[in-house]
Amino acid sequence: MKPATNLETAVNALHAGGVIACPTEAVWGLSCDPDNDEALTHLMRMKARDPAKGVILVAANIKQFQPWLSQLPLALHAPLAASWPGPNTWLVPDNGRSHPLVRGAHQRVALRVTDHPLMKALCEAFGGPLVSTSANRAGEPPAMSSDEIVSIFGQEVAAMVAGELGGNSRPSTIRDLATGQVMRA
Repeated sequence: MKPATNLETAVNALHAGGVIACPTEAVWGLSCDPDNDEALTHLMRMKARDPAKGVILVAANIKQFQPWLSQLPLALHAPLAASWPGPNTWLVPDNGRSHPLVRGAHQRVALRVTDHPLMKALCEAFGGPLVSTSANRAGEPPAMSSDEIVSIFGQEVAAMVAGELGGNSRPSTIRDLATGQVMRA
C-alpha cells in the first residue's frame, strides 16, 4: 500500500481500478469505482464479503445520483432531499443503473449523500459516486485508524487518504425509500 496520499493520488488509484481506504463519518472505509468489475471483485475478496449483500454508494450531492434516480417518482425525491447530506442511507429501487455487485441480490440500491468533508471532496474529485463500505473483513469490527487499515489489509489497498473520522458514533441509518422502514438504526 502507498503511504497516506492526497486526493489526486487517491482519485488516480480509483480510476486505475484500485480500492482505497479513507476515513468516513463513523469508521474507516474502503472505496472504489462502482462501475469497475475488477475493483468491485477485489473489494469483495478483500472483505471476504458475500456478494449478495451489495454495498452502499456515497456521493457529494444528490445531483451525482441522477442516473440512479432518473426513473424515481418525483414524490419519492422529498425524503432524500430532506435527509441529505447526512448519515442517512436510502434503499432506492434499482432502475437498472447499478452494477450487480453494488446491488447484490436486491432490487434496490443503497445511496447516501455524505456530509464528511473528505468523502465529499473525494466524490467531487472522482466525478461521481463511490462505493463506501466499512474497512473490515466480514464479521470483524471496522477499522478505526489508518494503522488498523495497514494491519488488516496491507498491500491490498491501492492508496490511503489521510484524514479524520467524522465523529459519528455509529454507521448511517438505512431506510427503505418505498416503505420508510428502518433496516439499520
